[in-house]
Amino acid sequence: MAKRKVENILNILGKEVLPGTSTTINFNIAKLYTSTKVEIPIIIERSKVPGPIVLITAGIHGDEINGVEVVRQIIAKKINKPVKGSIICIPVLNVFGFLNMDRFFPDGRDLNRVFPGTKKGSLASRFAYQFVNEILPVADFCLDFHTGGASRFNAPHIRVDPKNERLVEMAKKFNAPFTLLSKNLDGSYRAACAKKGKDILLFEGGKSQNSSKEIAIEGVKGTMRILHHLEMLDTKFEVPIRASDSIIIKNSFWVRAKYSGLLHIKIPISKHVVKGEILATITDPYGKLRHVVKSTNDGYVINLNEAPIVYQGDAIFHITKELVNE
Repeated sequence: MAKRKVENILNILGKEVLPGTSTTINFNIAKLYTSTKVEIPIIIERSKVPGPIVLITAGIHGDEINGVEVVRQIIAKKINKPVKGSIICIPVLNVFGFLNMDRFFPDGRDLNRVFPGTKKGSLASRFAYQFVNEILPVADFCLDFHTGGASRFNAPHIRVDPKNERLVEMAKKFNAPFTLLSKNLDGSYRAACAKKGKDILLFEGGKSQNSSKEIAIEGVKGTMRILHHLEMLDTKFEVPIRASDSIIIKNSFWVRAKYSGLLHIKIPISKHVVKGEILATITDPYGKLRHVVKSTNDGYVINLNEAPIVYQGDAIFHITKELVNE
């Protein structure tokens, strides 16, 4: 008797994943100096009911722990088990950086600046090429989780290309506290998705080498709202509701340190400040210098530098300048 043809098979990295199944596929990307294989687990959950394929990623920068924690919670709480369609989770893309708590690949390159990559380029470029050509094509919608670099703490927000009206609407469904309208950077994962016709939302929150419970909660809840909108979220989960709509940011600017010295922050992240409000003080170690940093206009503080010491010219506050809904 002839075998019954199975419809809706997902083929990824040469492996077939049937509807209604759960599987983990190891993405073999390279070897360590010891010849030990370096593999990235790709966790796939499929419903028997056809639907969208959502790709959820984090850890493009290996020291950005908050994003990894968001995806971990999505898996641990079984939010990634859809009632229709498929959800692919990759909690750590840059496993090299994750092992060393480093932003970069071992070749010194920023993975988020080498997309779509090349087949015979640097290690980071080769990885980007494999990802774009072997994993990204199966996705219908992507969510990517990041944090602020170094000591700069980002308020939870979505970054989206303002030219893509469809994505702006999806950002509203995610409903993070803030939505920053920003163009795609050349070489970024976002730009690669745009060129491939793949919709993507990029979430930013917290800072590198730091785990924030509040930031993780915002990322998980936003993901649940997106999955609910796509009719993929299991009905056993209550859809998280935020009391207010996301604040959409059209323009913003950086306040930079006028002096080098010890930085003393006076306001919390996400605060709405007014022109002339004291944001911080900068002092020298000897008790002679005390410079007061004031806001030059009204706006929300969407990033602040938590470094204890700054140099002249360092970015210390990112403040909104123009809101879409003003």
